[in-house]
Amino acid sequence: MKLVKLLWPLLWVGLVHAAWAGDRLLGTGGVSTIEGAGGGGLVPWATITGTGSANQIGGVAFATRVQMPSRYRLDVVGAAVGMYDRVELSAATWTFDLADTVPGKSVEMKVLGGKVKLIGDAVYDQDRWWPQVSVGAQYKQNEDGKLVRSLGARSSHGWDLYATATKVWLGGVFGRNVLATVATRYTNANQFGLVGFGGPDHAAHGLKLEASLGLMLRDDLVLGTEYRDRPNLLVTQDAATAGLRETSAQDVFLAWFPCTGGSITAAWVDLGNVLTKASQRGWYLSGQWNF
Repeated sequence: MKLVKLLWPLLWVGLVHAAWAGDRLLGTGGVSTIEGAGGGGLVPWATITGTGSANQIGGVAFATRVQMPSRYRLDVVGAAVGMYDRVELSAATWTFDLADTVPGKSVEMKVLGGKVKLIGDAVYDQDRWWPQVSVGAQYKQNEDGKLVRSLGARSSHGWDLYATATKVWLGGVFGRNVLATVATRYTNANQFGLVGFGGPDHAAHGLKLEASLGLMLRDDLVLGTEYRDRPNLLVTQDAATAGLRETSAQDVFLAWFPCTGGSITAAWVDLGNVLTKASQRGWYLSGQWNF
């Protein structure tokens, strides 16, 4: 209920101040990922956040909740700025409620990110085969170093590097616009960083694949799905670590852009194993406004 109460003011501000937003097409900046970058909920797109065009600076603020049946709950708040449709800077704060695993305990994490567009335009380069391509970096600081090291992580802070390619086909399927993204991430984050970085036997970064596919049912409504592979660094030959085995994450989302000033995204999300609990499937709700 707290998140729902927060989302309505976000949408209201977006409706009232829609003129603040820039000149790009509705929805082409995506929504906000759980780490703050512009894209889907799990996967960063190559597009720059917000609706600012090549001669504008704009930004977004967002709030997200992910609720699991085990009563694990993730709340994320953050903001990002897009500069001249070329550079993106973002910041997000995570609060993860550990439910009955550690009653009354939550894990806090800060994420700082940056993204730079290298080539292409996902929307306007319709006469060219190549996509828009961007590269990005995220620095993550877990505030509970004692907990993550007790689970076998090497460090409470770490960084990800990623490259992402996005292409939009106007009228691609039965006259509807289609958006596709493929990304690769260089990471050693356990559970996105909530369980620290690196493991007792595997400290090094590795490449992981991510993908997003969306169909614009209307100009203001996008139905899509995402996939994100993740490292599995905490499991060793010791049977006691088997419960920390990490699996891929995926979702099916519906994003609504009622105006250039804001959006609401709802999703079914499967995070696989989370800490010691298997098959964590739940719901995701996020609100964003552009300025």
